[in-house]
This record gives sequence, C-alpha cells and structure tokens, in this order.
Amino acid sequence: MADEDLISLIREGDSQATDYLMERYKDLVRKRARSMYILGGDSEDLVQEGMIGLFKAIRDYDSGRDASFRTFAVLCVSRQLYTFVESSGRKKNLPLNTALSLNAPAGSAEEETGDTDMLQDLLRSGSATDPEEYLLAKERLQQLEEKIQGQLSSFEKQVLDLHLTGMGYVEIAHVLNKSEKSTDNALQRVKSKVRNAVRSQDA
Repeated sequence: MADEDLISLIREGDSQATDYLMERYKDLVRKRARSMYILGGDSEDLVQEGMIGLFKAIRDYDSGRDASFRTFAVLCVSRQLYTFVESSGRKKNLPLNTALSLNAPAGSAEEETGDTDMLQDLLRSGSATDPEEYLLAKERLQQLEEKIQGQLSSFEKQVLDLHLTGMGYVEIAHVLNKSEKSTDNALQRVKSKVRNAVRSQDA
C-alpha cells in the first residue's frame, strides 16, 4: 500500500496504519540519526528524536500541499534531529580530518564547483602513525578547527554542520528554512574560508 493511502487510513482513525508507516520508515530514521551523530549526541537519543520527527511528518503531511510523503518525512526527521543537536548543547568539535570533502559535490550535480582539493588531502598529516607526529597533527587540527569556527557566521556554521552529515545545499536549505540561493552562497563561503585557513596554516 502506498504511503499516501496509509495516510488516508490514518486520517480515518486507523492506528494500525500509523504503526505500519512508522515501522516502514524506521530504517530511514536510523540512517539519518547515524549521519547526525557526527555533530554530537547519544545515538539512541537521536533515534528517538528522529521517530518524533517521523510522527510529526505523519501528523502534518498534506498530499495537496507537500511533495511525496517520503520527501516530507526526510525533511521533518532531519529538522527534528538538527534542532535536538543544537538545543542539547552537546555538539562536538567538527571532526574536519574525517569530514566529507568541502569541494566535491554532495548529493546534487548542481553543486559541483570544479575544485579538486579535498579537505582530507589538505589535512593528510592527521593520519600520521608515529605517536609524536600524531599528537602534533591532532594539535594542529584542533587549532585549525578553532580558527575556522572563529571565521564563520552563525548561519555558515549551521550550513557546515549539515554539510558534514552528507546533505547537499538544497536539503540544507529546506532543513534551515532558508532559500537555496542563500544556502549555496553560504556553503561556497565556507569552502573558501576553510581553504584559506588551511593554506595560511601551512604557509
């Protein structure tokens, strides 16, 4: 049975249809929760929060207004998780040494910039195996993270947070309720600031 058909049954008071739809999307919630774990928070807490977002999606979905239920559910779950991470105050320092590329496209062909530098390549020393080199690289990385964070606006930090979970700028814009253009511009500024910070540190 299609999601939209189940929603119709739920609107008629069928509680079993609610349980079925929640079960159908449980794996999606777990996947989103795992992606958000990079920002901080207990994994089980994140899954529970994601299920709350899924419940809200079921409650608020309007087939005449919204896109497919799946698209709406992804948005609601992602927004609920990110709000939880921000409000919990447990966000970790961004692990830039293991982060996604800030130059390669992330989920959308429109986002390709033509850049080839990868953040992991720029921070290659973070993988040093010698204990002394590792500690020096770790200290260097922490200094770099602090420098980058100090140069980003509040909006840019939010964009970077969500980009590191694997979202493209279109999805980030929907989660933050911002325009796609302003979000893409913010992401491009973040990339530029990261590159400049790395290069100035290496100079």
